[in-house]
Amino acid sequence: MAEITGDQRVQSEVLEGLATAVNHRRWFVELAVPHLGDNPIEIGSGLGDYALEWAPQFPRFTATEADPDRLVSLKERLADQPNIEVRQMLLPHSERADYSAAVSYNVLEHIEDHVGALRSMRELVRPGGAVVLIVPAFQFAMGPADIATGHVRRYTKKTLGAALTEAGLRVETLHYANALGLIGYFMATKVFRLMPKEGPMVKVYDTLVLPATKAAEQLVRPPFGQSVFAVARVPA
Repeated sequence: MAEITGDQRVQSEVLEGLATAVNHRRWFVELAVPHLGDNPIEIGSGLGDYALEWAPQFPRFTATEADPDRLVSLKERLADQPNIEVRQMLLPHSERADYSAAVSYNVLEHIEDHVGALRSMRELVRPGGAVVLIVPAFQFAMGPADIATGHVRRYTKKTLGAALTEAGLRVETLHYANALGLIGYFMATKVFRLMPKEGPMVKVYDTLVLPATKAAEQLVRPPFGQSVFAVARVPA
């Protein structure tokens, strides 16, 4: 087993803490579902929280993880899900496949060669299928929490759109999500230098603020947000 680095420990702690943000996760699950087809692959499944939400909605679902130790935990957690295949995957790679879509949430910001990673996702998806992403937004929010969890960058709609286009994908949907979350994240991580872990702040936001934010953003797309959501198509 590979030795867990400090960054990996922090990443696991953050993942475990954010797993309690149930409303946040289900909102982002809903964003992707219409674009995933019948046989999607998730890139960077982490602890499997999103996979467990998505998988019941599809005949087949593939969950992947790059870190060997986290992969073992992921296989154990998803062992009783017959329609989920779990496998290791690192990006970039040269593999080709015929998945209906590739979905990757909060992974691309960890990868130096993000255009190469997007090209790898494109090669996993059949023509006309989708690459569906969520990434953290706005470089000014880059702080100690980002660095500790291994973030290389944060994005705007423009920079993510440019990377998708350079990777040979056709951008279909690109918008910010969770506007109030960006303000809260900036204050918590840059001003108060806290880590986004489980605690009263996360629970209060997820229970009280998040539902109102989601409802508002279903009516009007905000000009900023904590995340960028993107859907890009593999050319036919």
